[in-house]
Amino acid sequence: MAISKGIFDGNDYLPHFYQEWMTEPNRVVIVARKGRKLVALESRLVVDGGNTVVLRGLRVCPSEAGHGLAGVVYRFCDSYIKKLYPSIRMRHLITYDYVASEKLSKFNLLAKRDFLSFYGEAESFFTLTSTLKAKLVAENRPGGSDFKTCALETEDQLRSVILDPDLPSMLQLPGGAIIQDWQPLMPTETNMEILQRKNLSWFAARAGKKILFLSLHTPPYPIPYNNGSLCLNIDLFGTDTVLAKEAVVAHLERSKGQLRGGVVMHVYMHTSLWEDLREFCQGVSGLKQLEKRGQKFLEAKI
Repeated sequence: MAISKGIFDGNDYLPHFYQEWMTEPNRVVIVARKGRKLVALESRLVVDGGNTVVLRGLRVCPSEAGHGLAGVVYRFCDSYIKKLYPSIRMRHLITYDYVASEKLSKFNLLAKRDFLSFYGEAESFFTLTSTLKAKLVAENRPGGSDFKTCALETEDQLRSVILDPDLPSMLQLPGGAIIQDWQPLMPTETNMEILQRKNLSWFAARAGKKILFLSLHTPPYPIPYNNGSLCLNIDLFGTDTVLAKEAVVAHLERSKGQLRGGVVMHVYMHTSLWEDLREFCQGVSGLKQLEKRGQKFLEAKI
């Protein structure tokens, strides 16, 4: 796990998910050795009914960086995955917005998102939850009761939303996909099993049968940040500011019993929401806003 030292400013998910990846269906993990030393790793998950592979977790040992090893592993993975899954046609990748464009020259940009990040002790997030709930009551938009944000508790409720053919256009889904914790999945029947095995918490807002907003969070997991913290990732889909605020509060409330010690919260959203949500989340002592970052959703033929 030392291969993850210093990755993503301490936000690396790999140490936690590595063991899970070893047994996850339709996931391939490639490790490279030099002598007896593990020097590189890359993971790929086959999605969309075998048509797409999601790239994630490329790591190179610091002592081997800058010698072309990442390219060797990448090309080997392309060849190997095609042998295992001949139906694959496309690669999907989510990356930080600051990654140099020349490194991504083979990819087409499908979408961009921004994310808002905070760090603090769990107690500060409890205070944030109550503060934001009070702000929502104070704002109290007319007709707000018609657009109540509700949890999707059953498989039937979730399927009725995810498999709605109008979902991508109604919510302006990034690249037409549900992005769950840096993993893009098209809202199709073939991807439902992947979403359901993640133990995600979902909320949706509707007006009648029309879906106005959708959100999810991944159960908090440990990361190396600040000598050990929990990471809470919330993904928002839609462009309505008030519904985005309701969703953030709903996820904070739902995850409250799982937070302890230091916590890093990332809220991923449509770029138009960032400034309003940043202002909404201000005013709680003990919470530090981290540097603004963005995501790129990329695609390339394989």
